[in-house]
Amino acid sequence: MTAESPEAAITAWLATQQGAMLRLLEAMVNTDGGSYDKAGVDAVGALVRATLAEHGIPVEVVPRAKHGDCLKARVEGGDGLAAGNQQRAIVLMGHRDTVFPKGEPERRPFRIEGGIATGPGVADMKAGLVMNVFLLIAFRKFGGAPGPLLGLFTGDEEIGSPEGREVIEAVAREARVVFNSEPGRPSGGVVTGRKGGVFSIFDIEGKAAHSGGNFEAGISAIEELARKVQAIHALTDLKRGITLNVGLVSGGQSVNTVAPWAQGQIDLRYVEPADRDEVMGRIHEIIARSYVPGTRARLAVRGEFLPLTQSPAAARLFDLYVGAARASGLAVTGEFSGGCADSGFTAAVGAPTLCAVGPVGGKAHSPEEYLEVASLVPRAQATARAILRLEAAGL
Repeated sequence: MTAESPEAAITAWLATQQGAMLRLLEAMVNTDGGSYDKAGVDAVGALVRATLAEHGIPVEVVPRAKHGDCLKARVEGGDGLAAGNQQRAIVLMGHRDTVFPKGEPERRPFRIEGGIATGPGVADMKAGLVMNVFLLIAFRKFGGAPGPLLGLFTGDEEIGSPEGREVIEAVAREARVVFNSEPGRPSGGVVTGRKGGVFSIFDIEGKAAHSGGNFEAGISAIEELARKVQAIHALTDLKRGITLNVGLVSGGQSVNTVAPWAQGQIDLRYVEPADRDEVMGRIHEIIARSYVPGTRARLAVRGEFLPLTQSPAAARLFDLYVGAARASGLAVTGEFSGGCADSGFTAAVGAPTLCAVGPVGGKAHSPEEYLEVASLVPRAQATARAILRLEAAGL
């Protein structure tokens, strides 16, 4: 009797795991985990660790001071004596943090209706985390991986990975390939290119004065903010893929006081790496200029993403995944996304990277965020097949 191949064994086992996947997903979604809620993000990490521990998979915790710790789970594979590429890790990457405020899971707990799952972070990207956990378990049970697998679970992607970036880049420098399990596009596609992004904050100092009795003595920081916002937004160049958005503003003391302070937060998105320095230089000029005489301002970068660009090796990885997905009953195309992700960091250090291989979902960062439950298993199977076929693709 011919022994069952690892591909057949792994994909067959994954086909039986949808219920278990959904139970873990429910536990994750119903656990608070906003980027600034370190305890919550680490609680989601505890669910990952406990599930993997049940299957004898070790997890290294890389402590982070302010945000969620990074977790590195390893499953051995390939020929331990092999040299070169077979010693480099096949990375399954995902982030545990969400954009939602404390208490959101209580207000909108996990639910499934008509084959659609909802809840905070259900697609972005707790379903991808679940998929990666079950892929690690599958290869631990049945073997067959052409090299070691490394599950990297980070904790601060939604704010630019200020503490996770160094861990991500260190892992990526030693990686054979990287599969980032951000949600699959609503079309069922994966992401082969992304914009870069810079998130910054500027503070303005003015001078308080009574707005009726002593108006002329005041210097309005809010007026200065309004003029800076207009100038910053004017840097948008849609033809070049450059967008500027001041998405948060605050300031002032009272309605009858000339505002002594104001603050704005800037989201810059760009496509070409050279555009980053050009636009940031112009932003610095705007911040340095006083449109309202007497005001002063300062700018600080709070977080940053690099663009995801497709190298020749990444193009081969995409082609490999398309074939693996086809064998799983999926027709997959590649898409460009204006959103940013940790995949930009891995691609920038030279790791062949494919993004958005996670289960299919949409409307991320909103109360309408959803996951297509039926995509959990076939997307996991597609990634498993792609891992098993890396050697044949010369990766």
